[in-house]
Amino acid sequence: MDFLYYPQPLADLIIAFSRLPGIGPKTASRLAFFLLQHAEDATQLEKAIGDALQNIKQCSVCGNYTDSDPCKICDSERRVHSLLCIVEQPRDVVALEKTGEYKGLYHVLHGVLSPMEGVGPEQLNLSSLFGRLEKVEEVILAVNPTVEGEATALYISKLLKPLNIKVTRIAHGLPIGGDLEYADEVTIARALEGRRPL
Repeated sequence: MDFLYYPQPLADLIIAFSRLPGIGPKTASRLAFFLLQHAEDATQLEKAIGDALQNIKQCSVCGNYTDSDPCKICDSERRVHSLLCIVEQPRDVVALEKTGEYKGLYHVLHGVLSPMEGVGPEQLNLSSLFGRLEKVEEVILAVNPTVEGEATALYISKLLKPLNIKVTRIAHGLPIGGDLEYADEVTIARALEGRRPL
């Protein structure tokens, strides 16, 4: 994008917005102009960002984002403490919670193994995991079905195997409403592997 005709502070704002995931130069430009035309919204956005950066931290137990430590999920007596679901990112906790089906605890890795990007076990939130396993009977690996996610799931399952803890993996397959003809071979293979009786 050519910033020749923009005042420098406006160009800087557009560049800052374009660094956000999913925001291209045109959308970044629209957002910047919108905020300049709506100063009250810009002030509210600035305050919300500042509050989030100041008050949100990682839970010392599970690694999820929280404004209290431990987080409300780890601190809840209603959760099933013998069940632990390992996820990649805090947003995955939100996705699972929205289903209303899972009642156990979480452990957030904050990434997956990716040697190409220099992410090894040391960069993941694994060190605190082993201190949490005393009362755990089952660990559910709910990482994404990518090459990196599969490698991470395999790595963690090998670490947990000597501890005699049941390790399961979330099922993968066809989405509701999906057509077989549009699914890739890996998705269809996973759907067949994960089949269950009716």
